[in-house]
Amino acid sequence: MIHDATGVLGGYLVTNAWGRPLEFRLTTAVQPNRVQQILYGPTLTEYLHADLIGKTLVEKTATQPSLIVTDSLPALGLRSRVGIPVVALGPAAGETDLIELPPMRSLVPLLVSMRFPEDLATITERLERIDPAVDLAEPFARVREAMTEARKLGVTGRAA
Repeated sequence: MIHDATGVLGGYLVTNAWGRPLEFRLTTAVQPNRVQQILYGPTLTEYLHADLIGKTLVEKTATQPSLIVTDSLPALGLRSRVGIPVVALGPAAGETDLIELPPMRSLVPLLVSMRFPEDLATITERLERIDPAVDLAEPFARVREAMTEARKLGVTGRAA
């Protein structure tokens, strides 16, 4: 997710087990108005990241992932909207409703929502299928750079 003056933008990269891109999507900026800020209150950020941006990106993508990795803690709520396990790259930053997994395919901890402890075995099994040379945090730099380039070109909401 990128936050800027125009709102919140989301980028979504589906890769194979070797970290190679299969599909890329991005959203237009979502800017909640003052009424939405008041009505959603403290749930606004999760609503933006999980419902409006995350769920839309997953549903519009032709390539179905077996695991979603995010660098946005509020996007962990996406798990309750899609039937795919979701993990976030840590740290937990004082959050108490998260389960921290030992670093696996990443130098930073992996976090899972306590609302879905049944996903732990599935997540571990799917992480083990990823090439050991792949760092789960690395693609996020590529996604942000691709989002910046696509915005310069005026491309939004499309697959690459």
